[in-house]
Amino acid sequence: MRPAIATAAAVTTLIGVGAAAIAAGRYASDAALKAPPGRPLPGDPRLTVHATAAGQVTLTRSLASGRPGTYGIDGPGVHAVVGPVLDGVPHPADTLVRRLVRVSHGTLEPGARVRLTPQVHTGDPSTALGLDHKDIDIPGELGPLPAWFVSGPRDTWVIAVHGLGTTREHPLNLLTFLHAHRFPVLGLGYRGDPDAPRPPDGLGHLGDSEWRDLDAALRYAVSNGAQRVVLHGWSTGASMALHAAANSALRDRIRGLVLDSPVLDWQATLRALAHAHRTPTPLLPLAVRAARGRTGLHGDRLLEAADARSMRVPTLIFHGPDDTLAPWQPSRELAARRPDLISLHTVREAPHAAMWNADPVRYEEALRRFLTPLM
Repeated sequence: MRPAIATAAAVTTLIGVGAAAIAAGRYASDAALKAPPGRPLPGDPRLTVHATAAGQVTLTRSLASGRPGTYGIDGPGVHAVVGPVLDGVPHPADTLVRRLVRVSHGTLEPGARVRLTPQVHTGDPSTALGLDHKDIDIPGELGPLPAWFVSGPRDTWVIAVHGLGTTREHPLNLLTFLHAHRFPVLGLGYRGDPDAPRPPDGLGHLGDSEWRDLDAALRYAVSNGAQRVVLHGWSTGASMALHAAANSALRDRIRGLVLDSPVLDWQATLRALAHAHRTPTPLLPLAVRAARGRTGLHGDRLLEAADARSMRVPTLIFHGPDDTLAPWQPSRELAARRPDLISLHTVREAPHAAMWNADPVRYEEALRRFLTPLM
């Protein structure tokens, strides 16, 4: 009986360890795939507001607070916009001073805890930018998808799709530029967004299933007068654009892709998200396996969508080496395989999905040159 008891104990122990591993993997994948839109991405530190003055805000000194460019800053009950770091302004050694562009809502008080965000605007195109728009519902496979439509005289439409940690307010950064160049723009909310249907499993799929909502927006655009469409996606929105260009029944209407911080290696991004949520390193492989099992995520589908040999439309990629959530190297490799079709605009000192924020003027000039032949 003793060997039998020992064997049973060993089996019980293995079952317990296996169950614990499964639970740990599920917990880690939850940390990565349940990030709600509009909440800061993990990894960016919270900063303290130390002082404010006319056109100035003093923040805790860090790599994040010293990034070049224009950013939103979010905190409880407050949203503001900051510009570049101001040199020559007296301040304590552990702080820095940035230009305060505006306070969108709330009050920026000393002691407030805030984070930098690529979302510069809050509200909708009318309230944030003074641009007339329509609130529309696009029929999607899970239910109505909320979207903003800003009209323009061209028959080439731009469909703008946000990514991780943001909402459809993020593409408002470029709406004034696109409107000035007379493009009709459709700003899409998709499954998991506020006012949009929930995913059946309650999880994000890093673009692998969400692209079908972009396909619904493409159908809406074509049925409402778009002769040609440019898909502009950030982060997982860029992955959605690649899936749509490869798989949509209306892919022949797509004339160009703009990919900002594209998620081209979903496993690397999932590991980065889980790690940023303080998942212990030994659990990261379990997080990947759990995510694959729970969502059906499969690298082959993304590899096929991003296969340079099969891409057919001009593509502009904005990406840089300081993106810690979506590795830059796959973007470099993709552009190198098809230099005739794919251009890479490298942006340094910019976190994930903040390539415009780092240098809006250069970003918009590169975008203007890319879009001109597609108008």
